[in-house]
Amino acid sequence: MNGPRARGVRRWSLVPPAVACGRRLAGAAATLLAASAVLFAAAEVLPGDAAASALGGSATAGQLTQLRAQLGLDRPLVVRYADWIGAALGGDLGRSTADGRPVRAIIAGPLADTLLLVGVCAALTVLLALAVGLAAGLRPGGRLDRVLSGGAVVLVSLPQFVTSGILVLVCASWLGVLPAVSLVPFGASPLARPEVLVLPVAALTLFSAAWASRMVRAAVADAAAAPHVAAARLAGLSERRVVVRHLLPTAAGPCAQVFGWLAGALVGGTAVVEQVFNYPGLSRELVAAVEHHDSAVLEGVGLLMAAAVVGGLVLADLVGMAVDPRLRRTR
Repeated sequence: MNGPRARGVRRWSLVPPAVACGRRLAGAAATLLAASAVLFAAAEVLPGDAAASALGGSATAGQLTQLRAQLGLDRPLVVRYADWIGAALGGDLGRSTADGRPVRAIIAGPLADTLLLVGVCAALTVLLALAVGLAAGLRPGGRLDRVLSGGAVVLVSLPQFVTSGILVLVCASWLGVLPAVSLVPFGASPLARPEVLVLPVAALTLFSAAWASRMVRAAVADAAAAPHVAAARLAGLSERRVVVRHLLPTAAGPCAQVFGWLAGALVGGTAVVEQVFNYPGLSRELVAAVEHHDSAVLEGVGLLMAAAVVGGLVLADLVGMAVDPRLRRTR
């Protein structure tokens, strides 16, 4: 080698935390902007529109033209998108093209119910995934690892509507201990009847905990094979001390990224479960918006879900960088 500039040599350095965070946030903003454009275009090209849905099949061409002008649907797509995204950045998601109500007022209650479902599921998922992933990853290839990993693969492989159906069959039909659907008094929170949360939470948690436990197991197994962990064991340290002081800090970064990503993904992943159990969450408003060609509600709900997913990914990156500074490397 003729010095650090020799061909084929890569020099890596740590990026300052503020710069690394700024890059992640800028990338997230660009991603969300692109997602919003795709979402808006997809909502606009759906068959029919709010005017045709509101007036019905007997409407004349003149009536449709007049109502489209009132709703602003006759303006160019680019102009409508610019107005919508500009207002959304200020917290205004517009008004329903079906009944004129503010989109924020329509989705406020369902959003709170979905976040309640996601919050309970996320807490249970972290606990179960850590317990199962640690138990399997500390002795990779052992009998316990094979049993736990096999069960996790089965749960991940089953579609959520199948898992939900099995839970309804066993807990509602056979045992009769839980309601098959999440019927909540009008205007009330699901906490008014906590039993309606059990099956939706179980259906979501079984899948998410099984998936996350596989990621935790892989991170723990990799950390267990690290040279410094092996050296700690050879030095005669107790297994508990090896795990707490050497193995867990090594596996913390990847695990934190898994849970950060999962926090956002759960918001967008509740749709199937909410529909199966008739849970009063965002998916109900989403389905109603599609049925009535209510593009404003459809775009508002879609934007919130996209923001949750992107936010989860950014959170995973930031937590990972905080735990393991090596993730801030650059050339």
